[in-house]
Amino acid sequence: MHQLAAETVSSFQGLPLSQTLPPVYVPETACRSCRNKELVSLISLGSTPLANSLLRRDQLEQPEAVFPLELAMCPHCSLVQIKQTVPPQLLFTNYLYFTSFSDTMLAHAEELSNEMIASRCLGSHSLVVEIASNDGYLLQYYDRKGIPVLGIEPAQNVAKVAQEKGVRTLTKYFSCELAEELVRSGMQADVIHANNVLAHVADLHGMVEGIHVLLKPNGVALIEVPYLKDMIDGTEFDTIYHEHLCYYSLTALDKLFRAHNLYIVDVIRLPLHGGSLHLTLSKVDNPRQSVANLLISEREWGVNNLDFYHDFSKRVESLGRRLRDLMQTIKSDGKSIAAYGASAKGSTLLNCFKIDHNFLDFIVDRSTWKQGFYSPGTHLEISDPKRLLIDKPDYVLLLTWNFADEIMKQQAEYMNGGGKFIIPIPRLRII
Repeated sequence: MHQLAAETVSSFQGLPLSQTLPPVYVPETACRSCRNKELVSLISLGSTPLANSLLRRDQLEQPEAVFPLELAMCPHCSLVQIKQTVPPQLLFTNYLYFTSFSDTMLAHAEELSNEMIASRCLGSHSLVVEIASNDGYLLQYYDRKGIPVLGIEPAQNVAKVAQEKGVRTLTKYFSCELAEELVRSGMQADVIHANNVLAHVADLHGMVEGIHVLLKPNGVALIEVPYLKDMIDGTEFDTIYHEHLCYYSLTALDKLFRAHNLYIVDVIRLPLHGGSLHLTLSKVDNPRQSVANLLISEREWGVNNLDFYHDFSKRVESLGRRLRDLMQTIKSDGKSIAAYGASAKGSTLLNCFKIDHNFLDFIVDRSTWKQGFYSPGTHLEISDPKRLLIDKPDYVLLLTWNFADEIMKQQAEYMNGGGKFIIPIPRLRII
């Protein structure tokens, strides 16, 4: 793999080769939340390509851009974060993650919307806003019941899909300035959703202040983020990639929101994405006991104590050795292995563990937007999952292990034919 100068763009899917890019990345020397300059490094994953920068066939022989990927912790506010910021226009202008390809996420979205419609008495007089609304996977359920919605989605290709569904969507990055512009136009939100986006934001304070500005005095903001403790406990290192700038505990989030007069009034732990937090925010500081209980729990397990993080790097290295040894044994026995899920998680795992054509024959993915491209760094062809029934690999490495139940149900025919899944995280096993 070749490292590139800032102007090289050949590996970025969807960008013209003649386009000049902004600086490759910005090294961060201070905490994104509290600006403390004494960040403590936890793990370095080396230099990797952008996890969603899928390649065309004609790009495979061209140099490929890679970026440092190092995780650190702020001992002052406990925010865990990577120490590099890649310009968002490289990450999100033409994005290939479409939430609607996941049955699990659609079911979660419909359940959440029904709950909010009932509990908040939403109707034609209301407004529901989603930040990073993707392909309209969530807002469509409100829209179908006649509740006004507004999606804010910077990826033009993804926003277009939402708009084609009839979901009103702005193709912009959310910011305090945009929130103020919407308020001036007469909009304020009864409900603001921000699912799995806060980790992607470089300007945390601008984002949070924007939520405060846009939210009605009696409104609520619902935010979902992957949970730091689950990531560390489960050795979920593949959650770390350049789009994910921050990795949250409730402690870090509480400090961030309070700085903008927003208060966490409820918290629920969810199994989604290997473990997530579902937060309810209000402009009134009246928390349920769930909030105090989790803050106490985090103090007890040492959210601000380096001892909690000290062996994370060693566990990642051990997992890599064991996974490669297992796959090498399988290959030595003359068996074949494919992979399922051309995901960002998968890109981190494959590139950090150097799992390429020597181990895998191809990748399959349900997303038709990814099929026909090649994985960043490892250059594995991405195909329709039907290929598993045609080529019949003996094993499939499940890169999207966070949707294991859903995927194995979909692939029952492959498994009934003798196929096996290798699930690497949170515990290496074969099913």
